Amino acid sequence: MQRILVLGSSGSGKSTFARKLSAITGIPVISLDALYWKPGWMPSEDAEFDERVTDAASAQRWIMDGNYLSHAGGLRRALADTAIWFDLPRRTCMIGVMIRILTSYGRVRPEMAPECPERFDAEFLHYVWTFRQMQRPRLAGFLQGLRSDQTLMRFTRRSDADRYLHNLSASGSVH
Repeated sequence: MQRILVLGSSGSGKSTFARKLSAITGIPVISLDALYWKPGWMPSEDAEFDERVTDAASAQRWIMDGNYLSHAGGLRRALADTAIWFDLPRRTCMIGVMIRILTSYGRVRPEMAPECPERFDAEFLHYVWTFRQMQRPRLAGFLQGLRSDQTLMRFTRRSDADRYLHNLSASGSVH
């Protein structure tokens, strides 16, 4: 396990999981949000973002946190040896986002670009609310493109992810 995709809805726990997995494995985290957003919540141009993602994916080891499937998604999927899918219920993700807003409001989270403080954003909440209907089918199709030599882990509860990290830490080995 050297190149790991961590995918799923916002609020599902992807970034927290990626940080914890990095602490256990020593594999660096690449936050796609940090590559996409410029200071002041300004989005990157598509070509610029694609280049950043492609450059980041060329590293020998990474935990890539985020979806952005239309930006070098095929390349990232081809290079990854493991995909971890947070396929959690909408309610769990919405609660996760609301807790994140309440606890981090006005501060820049570690996985975000500079000068992008946590904020209340109705459009973003709508994205999370409709993720299962609008984005999940596309993500599921993307993951069906994994090869037989690649590993897919699907977590449907945060406790599944926590258990995986606990077992990985206890075993002292990376599979």
